[in-house]
Amino acid sequence: MKKLFTALCISAALATAAGSAQAASALVLQTDFGTSDGAVSAMRGVAYGVDPKLTVADLTHNIPDYDIWIGGYRLFQTANYWPEGTVFVSVIDPGVGTTRKSVVLKTKAGRYFVGPDNGQFTLIAERDGVAELREIDEKVNRLPGSGESYTFHGRDVYAYVGARLASGAITYEQVGPQLPSESVIKIDYQKAVNNNGTLRGIVPVLDVKYGNVWTNIPKQLFAQLDVKEHDLLQVRIFHNKKLVNTVVAPFEHTFGGVGKGKPLVYLNSLLDVSIALNQGNYAAKNKIESGVDWEVEVSKAKK
Repeated sequence: MKKLFTALCISAALATAAGSAQAASALVLQTDFGTSDGAVSAMRGVAYGVDPKLTVADLTHNIPDYDIWIGGYRLFQTANYWPEGTVFVSVIDPGVGTTRKSVVLKTKAGRYFVGPDNGQFTLIAERDGVAELREIDEKVNRLPGSGESYTFHGRDVYAYVGARLASGAITYEQVGPQLPSESVIKIDYQKAVNNNGTLRGIVPVLDVKYGNVWTNIPKQLFAQLDVKEHDLLQVRIFHNKKLVNTVVAPFEHTFGGVGKGKPLVYLNSLLDVSIALNQGNYAAKNKIESGVDWEVEVSKAKK
């Protein structure tokens, strides 16, 4: 009898653990709403209304207004640091209420991305691969009582569906009909390439706090230049094909490799080539912004 009791206790504990594991997926929110009003709080309230035990975290709510590209980059920057099964809700949605599709994208790494299919999942789809894409069926997956609200899908559709998926209230298959994985909307941009010793790419985003200029040129491609620490590089930055900035600066592992206020080239936290001023704001000083229309060239400086 004692052995039977012990076995039943173990089985119950395992069952509880399994149930908890299903509900343990985090829900991560990103918007361009800011936090000066109640929009983000309403989304969080919807999520907790689905399951008060959910872990709800914020990626950022300070995406520049309507900037689909930057929103997509912030997903790209952070997603792989979250566990498999994490559900990301991203609401940068200038077309809210129009015919753009509302989807949940599942990557091959097992993470989920909920939001409008308007290009914001470009980089995630390219890097992580699309395992499956489903359109949200709003007839069954929409906040009850919100049918006459047309301009707050972040609350009424995306937070609600994301929370139900993260909590295990619905399976991925219950989100809605499957779409061709290759149909996800993508934004066209200059991929990083090596053109006869000149690396070309874009300035996808700025390090907003410090003004460092990030590129999409990865360490693996940069290695083809055979650059050593302290070697001089020439960086040219273009906006809409017009040259905006040229600098010759050393490649350094740390900002302290140059004097205060001096420029350097380094690998950022994603191991992509970047340009900075030590204890200064390179972007502000040189009037540089970011996006697919900001291109960059990196090459060894001529001696």
